[in-house]
Amino acid sequence: MKSKIRLYVIDNIKKRRLDNEWSQRYLGDCLNVSQGFIQKIENPKSDKSYNIDHLNELAKIFKCSIKDFFPDIPL
Repeated sequence: MKSKIRLYVIDNIKKRRLDNEWSQRYLGDCLNVSQGFIQKIENPKSDKSYNIDHLNELAKIFKCSIKDFFPDIPL
């Protein structure tokens, strides 16, 4: 089961993906992972999560700071 902070970060990234109208496949291609990997991460029942290297690359892809994926106050 994913923690609240992991779910927050994953939901934040998913929202950015959808706001850009990107498919899971497209984001996976940008991140150099499979569409299935993104699908597992976005599934709240899966224990898969992004690691710090993924988050760094995602910040480059979304042209933002890695800090933008996290809440302003602890959960």
